[in-house]
Amino acid sequence: MKILKVGEFKAKFLCKLIKRYSKYPQPVESIVQKIAEDIKRNGDKALFNYIKKYDNVVLDIDKLKVTDNEIKQAYSEISNVKIKAIKVASKNIYEFHKIQKDRLEFKTKSDGVYLGQIARPIESVGIYSPGGRNPYPSSILMCAIPAKVAGVRKIIACTPPNINEEIDPTILVAADQAGVNQIYKVGGAQAIAAMAYGTESIPAVDRIVGPGNIYVTAAKSYVSRNVAIDFPAGPTELVIIADESANFNFIASDILAQAEHDPNSIVILMILSEKVANEVEANIEERKKDLSRKEIIESSLNKNGFIIIVEDLVEAISLSNDIAPEHLGIFTRKPYQLLNKVQNAGAIFLGEYSPVALGDYTIGTNHVLPTGGWARVYSGLSIRDFMKTISFVNCSSKSLEKLADETITMSEMEGLDAHSYSIKARRRKV
Repeated sequence: MKILKVGEFKAKFLCKLIKRYSKYPQPVESIVQKIAEDIKRNGDKALFNYIKKYDNVVLDIDKLKVTDNEIKQAYSEISNVKIKAIKVASKNIYEFHKIQKDRLEFKTKSDGVYLGQIARPIESVGIYSPGGRNPYPSSILMCAIPAKVAGVRKIIACTPPNINEEIDPTILVAADQAGVNQIYKVGGAQAIAAMAYGTESIPAVDRIVGPGNIYVTAAKSYVSRNVAIDFPAGPTELVIIADESANFNFIASDILAQAEHDPNSIVILMILSEKVANEVEANIEERKKDLSRKEIIESSLNKNGFIIIVEDLVEAISLSNDIAPEHLGIFTRKPYQLLNKVQNAGAIFLGEYSPVALGDYTIGTNHVLPTGGWARVYSGLSIRDFMKTISFVNCSSKSLEKLADETITMSEMEGLDAHSYSIKARRRKV
C-alpha cells in the first residue's frame, strides 16, 4: 500500500478515483451489444450458442433449467453448518427488509383532505448470481429475499454452470431458502440479455438485479432502455477512517478482507497517526503471506491501496465524501459524532466491532451497494427496488374551495384552460 500525506494523495490520485469506472472499454461494449441484439432477435438459438462459447457447456432446453431434484440433492451435498449459516443470514435479511416494507405506506388527514401512499410489488425480477472464482450464495439471498418480502410473484435467477453442467450446491440451497421460483444455468452478458428480452426458455422480467463482472455490468447498462436494473457495479471499495484509538490489527483484517475480493478492489485507510499507519502496513504484509488469495490481495493493494495521513477527522470525512465509497468504516472513539457528516457512502460500519463482513453476510443489511462513485446518487439495494409507491388523494368540497383560486391561477399560468375549468366546474356545483 502507498502511504501518502493527504496533499500528495489529492494531487496525484483523487481526480482519478472520483472519475473511476465512468465508462466501459469499447471492446466490452461491442461484445455486449452483439450478444444482446443476437439474443433479442434469435432467442434460444443464440442463447445456447453463447452458453457453449462463454459458459463452456453444451445445454439444450431440457438441461437449462435447474430441477427440483437438483435442489433437493444440493442439501445433501453441503454440511449442516453451511445450511445453518444460510438460514441465519436469510432470517436477518428478511427481518431488516420487512421493516423497510412496513414504512413505505402511510396516510394523513388534515382538514377534510386525506393524503397517503400505498405500495405495490413489481411483477417479476431476474437475479444474476456470479460464478467465476467462487460461488456467491450471499448475493442470491441479498437480491431474492427483499423481492420476496416485497411480494414479487415471479423471481428467477441465472448463474453460470461448471463444466459438468452443474450449479454449486450452496447457490441452490440459498436460492431455495430465499424463495427463487426458477434457476437457469447461464452466465455472463447472455444471461442478462435473456432476462431482459426473454427467449423460448427464459421469461423476460421487469427488473434485473445482482452483481457481476464488467461484461455483466455493461450488459445491464445496455438493456436498461428496455428493463429496469439496480445500478452500475464494479470492483468492491472500502474507505476506513480511524484515529489513534483504533486497533491496527482490526484495521488490517478489514483491508485484507476487501482486497481479496478482486485484483481491482479499492482500499483506502485515512488515519491521523503515521505510527499507526506503519503498524497497519506491517501487519498486512505479515498476515497476507498465509492467505489463500494472496496474489489477488497483492494486486489490489499495489494498484489501489492507499494509507493517507490526514490532519483531522473533518478532513477525512470530507475526502471520503468526495470519493463516495461503497463501504465506509469509522473506527474512532466516538464514531456516531461523524455519522451525520457522511454524505456519500453505500453502507457505513461504525466502531471496530462492525466489520464489513457482517454486512456482506449475516447482519441483515444489504450488500448489493453502489460502487464507482455512484453512492453520490444511488442507495444500496432495498425493498424500494422491488416495489412502486402510489399516492392517493381524497378531498372534501370545503378543502377544494381553499385551494381553488391558487390551482386556477397555476393552471392559467401554464395555459391549460381545461385544468382551470375542472376546478371551476366543481366550484359552481358547490
